[in-house]
This record gives sequence, structure tokens and C-alpha cells, in this order.
Amino acid sequence: MPDSHSDASTSATPVLPTRSTFLNDVLEGLGRDQKTLSAKYFYDETGSQLFEAICEQEEYYPTRTEMGIMQRYIDEMVALIGPGALLVEYGSGSSLKTRILLDHLIEPAGYVPIDISHDFLQQTARELSTRYPHIRIAPVSADYTRPFQLPVFEPAPRRRIVYFPGSTIGNFEPAAAVAFLKRVARVCGPGGALLIGVDLKKPVEVLEAAYDDAGGVTAAFNKNVLERINRELDADFDIDRFAHRALYNRAKGRIEMHLVSQEAQTVTISGHRIDFERCETIHTENSYKYAPDEFARLAATAGFVQQHVWTDDAPYFSVQYLTVGGTARA
Repeated sequence: MPDSHSDASTSATPVLPTRSTFLNDVLEGLGRDQKTLSAKYFYDETGSQLFEAICEQEEYYPTRTEMGIMQRYIDEMVALIGPGALLVEYGSGSSLKTRILLDHLIEPAGYVPIDISHDFLQQTARELSTRYPHIRIAPVSADYTRPFQLPVFEPAPRRRIVYFPGSTIGNFEPAAAVAFLKRVARVCGPGGALLIGVDLKKPVEVLEAAYDDAGGVTAAFNKNVLERINRELDADFDIDRFAHRALYNRAKGRIEMHLVSQEAQTVTISGHRIDFERCETIHTENSYKYAPDEFARLAATAGFVQQHVWTDDAPYFSVQYLTVGGTARA
């Protein structure tokens, strides 16, 4: 990459699922006994905007709690990261929490925000380029659960720090989380580290309210995936015939989000008929919650060592610093 700061409008090259991949994923998921849709398809431009709105709801504690942790302990985090690091963020969204890091990092080599929503990413990257003209910003539009190409930085950064805020790691089944973290470890490389948000176990009433806010924003977010399928895959979902449901599965330690068919109905997607029984659900998302020691064991399976855990006072949420192969900074 050249020494001059990248133009955000030209550096974000889409590497997104094709229509055929989207269609195949939807038909495969809705063909199961328990119908499912991948949570990654939540994040078209509308979905990304709705998620930002969710983060502002009173019931949704993760965003403001994580922000508080970041603000309270940023000096400790920056000391661990050290100077000259390249910050790579998975699922950057509006990069709101990242700005706390960018405000404090010591001579960062650059910032690579990665997001599946191309237009939303470009808009955010342009805003960040204006706010941080001294930092090279190279956005990558990609599905970060699949292989993607990082931009080349010259001179080479001293180390790579992957930043994965929010509770997105909880959206993965545990085995898939390990596989994902192994790929992250390869991106971090020798001497690299992962700064990750991990939601903690807590009272059921707090959890369920967070995923079913009184204002109905999470319900709109959940239903938007059907709107997207209608728009992009020539489908005819009647959105009003589906209801949002969020529940805590205590045995599996996870929140589950579903869309519930309010009556027996048939939906057509690109000419394919999908039948629904009354009260049948589409399982759209899981959000696993971990105790710190549980997540330490999971991360260790992927080659990470848990070096530091910061939490709020409750504690409801954690930000964790993991190093590759146990490499700790002095």
C-alpha cells in the first residue's frame, strides 16, 4: 500500500456473496427440519442501520457497557497493543467503539475496517478518513467468515491486532467459533493479538429484554432479513405473518432469535415453494454467553491465550486480550 492515505471511496472492494450463494444458503436453511437463516444476511444497508438503532435501545446493555469498559481501561489496552500496530476490525459497522482505540493508539500503522455491508462501510470509512487524516484507512468489503485479502502495508506493521467488538463471537456455534478463531489467529500472525468483546452470563430477564426491546427495533431487524430475501431473491414473504421471538436456552447458554409463522402458509422464493405450519419457526440467530473461564478454554483450543479480561462492575460484559500462542508483551 502507498504511503499516502487511502481514498475510502476507492479502497473498499466488494467481496460479497453472490445472488446464487445467497439463494442456495436460503433454500438450504429453509429446507431443514428446523428452518434456519444465516445471521450474516441480516446486514444489508437497512439491517446495518437497524442494528445501530438496536445499540441505542435502553434494554440493549452490550454496546454502552462495552463502551464504558473501553473508556475506563483504554490506557491499559493501548499499553498491551504497543506502538506501530495495524488494527484490523471484523464487522466494523459504524466503528463507534473503534474510535476510542484510534484516539489513543500509539503511531498506528493503519486501520482496516472489514464489513459485509459495502455502502455502509464506504460511508463510515470516508467519515473516519476525515476525522483521522494521519491514519491510513483501508476498508475491505467482505464476509469475514470466509477467506479475504488484507491490503498490503509498506513499511510492514510491527504487529497485527484484530479487533472484534460486540458479542458477535457468540453468534457462532462453539465448534464454529473455534474454527473461526483459528483463522483469526492466522490473520494476527506471530506476535499478534486479538481484542475481543465477549458477553457474559447473567439473569435471564436481562438477556431476553436485550433481544426483544419494547420499541420493536430488534423485531424489525429480525424481520428485515425476510424483506431482503423478497427484494433480492424474488420472494413473496408476507412480513406481517411472522412474529419476532427471543428466548434464553439455559441448557446451551445462549439467546435464540426466531421468526414465528403466525399461520400455515406457503412462500415462493425464486420459484421454489416453502411451506410453513402454524407456529413453525425460522431460527435466525444464536448468541452464546460465556463465563470468562469458559471462553478462555474455547480460545485456547484455537491457539490463543487469554492474557487480560476487563469487565464492568455488574459484571455483564467483558473485553478480552488474547495473544497468539501465548506470546505476551513485556
